[in-house]
Amino acid sequence: MMATASSARKPSLGAGTAPRGPLRVAGTRGARMMQLQRQSRGHIHTPKASSSSSTAAAQAGGGKRRAMQFRPCIDLHKGKVKQIVGSTLTDGGAGAPKKLETNFVATESPSYYADLYAEDDLYGGHVILLSKDQATQDVAREALRRRPNLLQVGGGVTPQNALSYLEEGASHVIVTSYVFKNGELQMDRLKELARVVGRERLVLDLSCRVRPGENDDANGGKYYVVTDRWQKFTSLEVDEASLCGLAEYCDEFLIHGVDVEGKQLGIDEALVRLLGRASPLPATYAGGVCSLEDLDLIKGLGQGVVDATVGSALDIFGGALPYKAVVQWHKDQQQRA
Repeated sequence: MMATASSARKPSLGAGTAPRGPLRVAGTRGARMMQLQRQSRGHIHTPKASSSSSTAAAQAGGGKRRAMQFRPCIDLHKGKVKQIVGSTLTDGGAGAPKKLETNFVATESPSYYADLYAEDDLYGGHVILLSKDQATQDVAREALRRRPNLLQVGGGVTPQNALSYLEEGASHVIVTSYVFKNGELQMDRLKELARVVGRERLVLDLSCRVRPGENDDANGGKYYVVTDRWQKFTSLEVDEASLCGLAEYCDEFLIHGVDVEGKQLGIDEALVRLLGRASPLPATYAGGVCSLEDLDLIKGLGQGVVDATVGSALDIFGGALPYKAVVQWHKDQQQRA
């Protein structure tokens, strides 16, 4: 700011696991989507289906530590690749920031970045649609079709459109606000989406923030999920109990440190520490990463469960941190594992 990308490596199929890429069968587009749905049904009853989940679970239980991954990103707004200070992205209304803070606007298309990530063998990154316009939809789907199985996609995902993204080439769909309503987690919606696409192809996006006035423990306070462009607090506290419960219905977590996202001021250490000790699934952390030292810090605090994405700090997005240096750091982790 974000697969079975257990290890940002090329997806593979295992017993009982849904196909990772678009299903290419004869017939109409609707027929292809129906078959993809049939392939995915019933997986919410098999919480061990994904290799990435099994790896993370083994780590949590004291097994061999999995290699930390760099997960690249493509953030889209009004049809352009942008880096935005997330807390300034609103739908307007009372109390909304007066001006959207944009760190970077790319001249290259999303497909350019998809090609770049594919050439560097970086799987499990994410495309996030930050606006609802048709131009954003068009360029996102073009990138998915260009590099099938490479990227996850999120932003406005519902049971009605999720299969279309998978059919276009997404490895996973990422869901956030759809499963929350009036500040409460809607388990029926989460179960419905997991049933439609298959647990193995669903990533749950949890944007986390400490509620004002609750900085009452040594780890920095209790984290709660925020939704609707990070403007609304929900009642869901992010802790071991909630993460373990949610893990039955998704393959990974995408976790945003809202207060540091897009600011290049360093990571939310307390949040990464919480994920490292509590998450039963691979969790990709987004927020504030601006150096290789930050990646090393996440590696230590994350205990083999937490991966990281880097946005505004990268030179390919106008920052000072060389993209190639991060890719090399990523490759070094795989060689040492």
